[in-house]
Order: sequence, then structure tokens, then C-alpha cells
Amino acid sequence: MVSVGVLLLGLGSITVLLAISAFFSSSETAIFSLPDEWFEQQAETDDRRARVLNELHDDPHRLLVTLLVGNNVVNIAISSIMTVLVASVLQPGPAVVVTTVLTSCLILIFGEIVPKAFGLGNARRWSLTVARPVGIVERVLFPLIVAFDLITRRMNALISGDSDIEKPYTD
Repeated sequence: MVSVGVLLLGLGSITVLLAISAFFSSSETAIFSLPDEWFEQQAETDDRRARVLNELHDDPHRLLVTLLVGNNVVNIAISSIMTVLVASVLQPGPAVVVTTVLTSCLILIFGEIVPKAFGLGNARRWSLTVARPVGIVERVLFPLIVAFDLITRRMNALISGDSDIEKPYTD
């Protein structure tokens, strides 16, 4: 059984991580839902956020990798923390089931569905808002981003013959 302090720390951590998951999910939907023309219009403004956003948008595969790596690391951390908390009060078998159901519901509602709907409904404003933070994440996670970028481009090329397989969907 975990102490009340550990329980509160765990629940607080899960809450913060869910907010970060929501950030990544809403960012992905917002940025990828906008037409190229909008990015071109933004490039002509003096808005520094628009410049960062255009740099990110110039390589959609790397941007997608950045957002997915960030989101998956966060979601796995949520699952790990939830497992420790639930396993402290339940036997291993039921703990796995409860953790899977509870974590899936939390991540789907608060980390995926609601944030993606928000990102879609506020795409222009939200894309500009998240540009700098996403750029920072790309720099902080640079070694991971480069590794996954190279691996997935190579795999896409082997599977489909095209290393930029998502390009038709982002143009």
C-alpha cells in the first residue's frame, strides 16, 4: 500500500502528464488540419511564432515524429505511474485489468479525443500558440527524434517505396 503522499504525488503527476498528452494531441490535429496556403500566408507576417511553425511544417515527417515521440513517452509514463498506484492496492491480475481500462479511458478522453477536437476547432490560433513549445520539444528530444525519423523514413521507403509516405496527406 502506498502512502497518502505517494498517492497524491502519483495522481498529481498523472494530471500533469495528461495535460502534456493533451498538448501533443491537440498540436498534431491543429497543425496537420491546416492547408498549405495558410502556412504560406503566415510566413509573410512578422509573427515569430509563424516562422517557427513554418520551419516545423517544412518537414511534416519530422514534425509528426516529434509529436508522436513526445506523446507516447508521456502516455507510457502515465501508464507506468498508474500501474504502480493500482498494483499497490490490488492483486497483479486485477491490477493489470483495472490499470488498462482506467488508463485507456483517461488517455482517450483527456489526452486524445477532447484535445484533438479542441485542436481541430481552434487550429489557426492553437497552431501559432504551440509552435515554440513544439520547437523546444524537438530540440530537447533531438537524439530520439533523429533516430525515429531515420528509422521510420527507411521503413516507409521499404514498405511503400516512399520515405515521405505522409506527404500527400499534408499537402
